[in-house]
Amino acid sequence: MSDKNKKRADKPQVSPEARRKQVIVGIVMGAIVGVVISLLTQFWLWLPAGVALGLATGVIMKPPQN
Repeated sequence: MSDKNKKRADKPQVSPEARRKQVIVGIVMGAIVGVVISLLTQFWLWLPAGVALGLATGVIMKPPQN
């Protein structure tokens, strides 16, 4: 087995429940940011942009290990 495969095997797997929670938290935080920026700029299209940013952040970030 190569070193790359050994490193992948050593990492603890994240549960789907933790991953789902991370994505939901990201979407909520993105919605909050989108609403705040929308209110500051008076331009409503910042809301979907904030939600998309939150979704991307939630998917990319690794949930904390408990």
